Amino acid sequence: MPELFLELFSEEIPARMQAAAGTELARRCGHALQFLQPSNAKFFYGPRRIAFTASVNSDDSAKKSDFWEAVGPRVGAPDVAIEGFLRKHNAERSELIAENGKYYLRRKLIPSSARDVIIAELPRFLSDFSWPKSMRWGAGGDFTWVRPLRRVICLLDGEIIPFSLGPVTAGNETQGHRVHGPGPFDVSSAAVWEEKLREHHVIAAPDERRTKIWTGMTEQAARLGLSIAPDDALLDEVTGLVEWPVPLIGKIDPEFMALPPEVRELSMKINQKYFALRTADGAPAPYFAFIANLEAPDGGAAIIAGNERVLRARLADARHFWDLDLKTPLESLLPKLEKITFHAKIGTQAARAGRIAALAREIAVMLGADGRAADQAGLAGKLAKADLVTGMVGEFPELQGIMGGYYAARAHGPDVGDAIRAHYQPKGPSDAVPQGLVPMAVALADKLDTLREFFRIGEKPTGSGDPYALRRAALGVIRIILENGLRLPMLPLLDGNADLFGFIIERLRVKLRGEGKRFDVLDAVLAAGADDDLVRVMKRVDALGEMLRTEDGRNLLAGYKRAANILRIENAKDGPHEGAPEAPLFAQDEEHALARALAADEIAPLLQAEDYEAAMRRLAAIRPHIDAFFEKVTVNADMPELRRNRLRLLARFVGAVDQVADFSKIEG
Repeated sequence: MPELFLELFSEEIPARMQAAAGTELARRCGHALQFLQPSNAKFFYGPRRIAFTASVNSDDSAKKSDFWEAVGPRVGAPDVAIEGFLRKHNAERSELIAENGKYYLRRKLIPSSARDVIIAELPRFLSDFSWPKSMRWGAGGDFTWVRPLRRVICLLDGEIIPFSLGPVTAGNETQGHRVHGPGPFDVSSAAVWEEKLREHHVIAAPDERRTKIWTGMTEQAARLGLSIAPDDALLDEVTGLVEWPVPLIGKIDPEFMALPPEVRELSMKINQKYFALRTADGAPAPYFAFIANLEAPDGGAAIIAGNERVLRARLADARHFWDLDLKTPLESLLPKLEKITFHAKIGTQAARAGRIAALAREIAVMLGADGRAADQAGLAGKLAKADLVTGMVGEFPELQGIMGGYYAARAHGPDVGDAIRAHYQPKGPSDAVPQGLVPMAVALADKLDTLREFFRIGEKPTGSGDPYALRRAALGVIRIILENGLRLPMLPLLDGNADLFGFIIERLRVKLRGEGKRFDVLDAVLAAGADDDLVRVMKRVDALGEMLRTEDGRNLLAGYKRAANILRIENAKDGPHEGAPEAPLFAQDEEHALARALAADEIAPLLQAEDYEAAMRRLAAIRPHIDAFFEKVTVNADMPELRRNRLRLLARFVGAVDQVADFSKIEG
């Protein structure tokens, strides 16, 4: 099959936009060339180019089919959806055909060559290419691209397919590295393109550049007995900044090693795109790694010296903020929080700090804190937001909490400092949860206050929208409680808001689903009785889930559902069938055996003692008796008194199981 190759060469593309642009190019080319059935597609992206290659049929599918069809929105869909569909296919509303509740587009196809299809379709799909930000330039000023587009290559088996995109007409020439091999030079295929770019000091494949960057830095660091601090986001960004990566390592002046490592390394990362290094024991090393985009004749000595000089100035600024902040106690900054509005309907950061302080102290007491620890929790909550008005956090907002922790530790000791440092944690699903009574209390108070206040004013997440990150706050509460085994009644901490508790439980369901666990078991446990102790709830969920994985558990579930279904039908006739079954009316051994198993009611005490594994074993012991009952006993006996007694026995069985969980909510 012929090879299509497309390259769009421009001025520098921001690193953060490149990967998405490569994906978007592949998607648009796939749509534009759908009649040519592209296969073996591959895309590239880098600082100055995005490219696409695929194998295509030499002729379009019009030679095999008379019509092309696209399925659109449902009939009655919003106009915006319909207009988007029409715009995508360059169609008019009059062309829509309504069938089976959906809109369709159908077009008669005229047989044409692959060359004709490319010329006709590709420019149309590329002309409105989606960039987060774009520029207009040229004589007409009506073409937009992320940066000025300089060259376009479009080849079909080496033959130029000439079409115009904005001010540029497709050819077969591209350019290499600005310094080492600018070109231009011509190419005849994707493979030749990659090969010639490499000769001109450009690595086209982003994965290869990324590997070369990481491997090169790692090898250089190893020569010093050091390692690179992993940072995937920075590695991705740097991959998009260079075409010919050359790893180099510079030194950090010893005077700046006294700065908190977070300050030093964040300044290096954000301002200069430098990587931090670590010693063998994991401590910060007085070095930094960075990537140059050229091979210097002096081995990079001048480049290293220049970057060391720039970093020295950056860190001097950071030290200025550090020294200035240390002169001002956090307590003296609290009045400034009165001037910062957290939310118009909720109040200021000062009011928020007061609520967090009170709640943190309350939680600490509930967790068994003594007076000193409770006071520390209250103080940490009060000071938790004070660093928002410090010079360092003003310069680096990412350091909020971290800087407050450093400043508080100097004035009030490590416990208060650790609590402030950790009170935003966990920030994401892979972030660690706070450890220690005081940090846990403050982190919970921060998140619970956010949830309580936003629910109080009716600002709840809807659909995919969650502007105040309430889902993340709820998940943080769940993780702090469960991963630390904290025995806390939730409803009092939520001001008795059952709606908010339901929201937290829904986030717990989502968490279980994401971990591949059965959230239907959670629903079953909660339906058996109100319980706002998440640790206790999950202990029951885990024990029940384990039992349901056994043969006894699966058969018990089947027996329960059969019994519940019979009772539902028969109760509708003449129920409910409540009360104790009468032993003299038992006509078969299986009835006696099931009654004896149910009479020895050991489940409730075991649940009360939170011995859930034993409770599940006791419940599973009923399974052979209910199996035998259904195998040998006719529930709807001809004699009314026998039928009624057997239905009561089944009701007793269902009631025994319901003590543990509502099995009707369990799938399977």
